[in-house]
Amino acid sequence: MPSSVILGMRYDAAAKTLEIVYRGGRGTYRYFDVPKEEWEAFRASASKGEYLNDVFKTREYRYEKLSDEFAWGFQ
Repeated sequence: MPSSVILGMRYDAAAKTLEIVYRGGRGTYRYFDVPKEEWEAFRASASKGEYLNDVFKTREYRYEKLSDEFAWGFQ
């Protein structure tokens, strides 16, 4: 998943949450009530940064900042 904006992301289908670790020390964020179809489209997108800015963020999912760093490994 090469991206100049996103270091890693993971989805919890049961909780419908998406965690994104941003590059450049921007931190880790958890987004709530993200449908599985959204996650699949995001994951399949050719440009994660473009999808993030042009599609995902426009949906205005509720979110929280978890940390200024990442606390989990990537799969």
